[in-house]
Amino acid sequence: MNSHILFLKTPPLKLFFLAALPGAVSMLASALYQTIDGVFVGQFLGATAFAAINLAMPFVIINFSLADLIGVGSAIPISVCLGKQQEEEANNIFTCSCLMIVGAGALIGGAMFAAAPSLIRLMGAQGTFADLATQYLRVYALCSPATTILFALDNYLRICGFIRGSMLMNIFMSILSAVLEFLFLGVFHWGIWSAALATCMGMFLCAFAAFFPFFTGKALLRFCRPRFQRQMIRQILACGSPNFLNNIAGRVTSILMNAILVRRGGEDAVSVYGILMYVDGFIQPLLYGMCDSLQPAVGYNWGAGRFSRVRTLEKYCFTAGAIASGLSVFAIAVFPEQITTLFVVDSGNDLLRLSVPALQLFSVTYLTRWFSFATQSYMLSIEKPFPASILSVSTALLFPVFLICALWPLGLTGIWLNFAGTSILAAILAAVILIKLRRELNAPDRSIQSAAK
Repeated sequence: MNSHILFLKTPPLKLFFLAALPGAVSMLASALYQTIDGVFVGQFLGATAFAAINLAMPFVIINFSLADLIGVGSAIPISVCLGKQQEEEANNIFTCSCLMIVGAGALIGGAMFAAAPSLIRLMGAQGTFADLATQYLRVYALCSPATTILFALDNYLRICGFIRGSMLMNIFMSILSAVLEFLFLGVFHWGIWSAALATCMGMFLCAFAAFFPFFTGKALLRFCRPRFQRQMIRQILACGSPNFLNNIAGRVTSILMNAILVRRGGEDAVSVYGILMYVDGFIQPLLYGMCDSLQPAVGYNWGAGRFSRVRTLEKYCFTAGAIASGLSVFAIAVFPEQITTLFVVDSGNDLLRLSVPALQLFSVTYLTRWFSFATQSYMLSIEKPFPASILSVSTALLFPVFLICALWPLGLTGIWLNFAGTSILAAILAAVILIKLRRELNAPDRSIQSAAK
């Protein structure tokens, strides 16, 4: 659909469903595959391999974080430029960003491949546990130049109005990766490295297909002769910094948590933390899909001065996030044993005694998590990276580290309570940010202001 008609003319509620539902389905499909990935590794390779992928996963996400910084950071100014009818500038940002992502993938991937054994040893892992984690991490690092661009392409497709195309790409990638992983692990009986290879192959093939609308001229955005400018790069980095800082800070926290858990609870504690992260990895993308898929529409309307439409879209976003989070609290609190055995087939009584109360405490997180998440997305959409960055870093690093220290006497229970405590503090901070910016956020439409003059 034509982006101008889609973003400016479509009724807000219809636009919300047109954008948010496919976005949620896309992220849900991706999250479902991540869950299946953990299930396959746990079922086919055992508890040690399951713990190993959870130990390596923070570094895998760090490997993708720089590409995500550029992809998200470029999508926002592209949307705003299109709203201002500055198509040439939007095309230049798009072209330069694609080149930057491929270059960053090669650079960070190479460094991660070389450093993988040392990084895993620093976590306290030894022997087979460390070897498995290193194998898993190195495959992602080796493939990163060809896979990291997928995250940005998902944003660019939505900006160009290919909302269903973006959704189908994510669904196909999840199905293809799951099929390949089942073949590699369940049929060919390959090692843990093949689980990472299956994901990378799915990402590469979908990224290759996603480029077709841009190369054939069917998309609103087109490749042009790149003109790198300091102001453009600063703008991309500023707009992408909240997501980047959230990825980096969150992974630093995960690395810290894993290091503590290895020493205080061994493989069982790391496995329980991994189960919590897989549950979060299923729910958070659902929230992200709804909020992130609205960013092109919100940014376009913000650039066009249609502030009332921005507020209406965000109300729908906050409401949908609250409903999804409430359902998540119920599911996690009621079915902790079933969730545990889903990931670790040979889970003994010790693991169950550890995981059931951990999941029940963890479920409280989603009573308030939706509010800070939607607020951060709102700030990003309207080119306010500073408050979004504050909220991002506080949620991903500052609050968790503070609570690790404050709850240390409670042992492992303090670790499980950390998530709910962080969520409450983040919701308070989000409310403060919205109150501080209420005058600007409640501004009348630009066309109305001009008519009044």
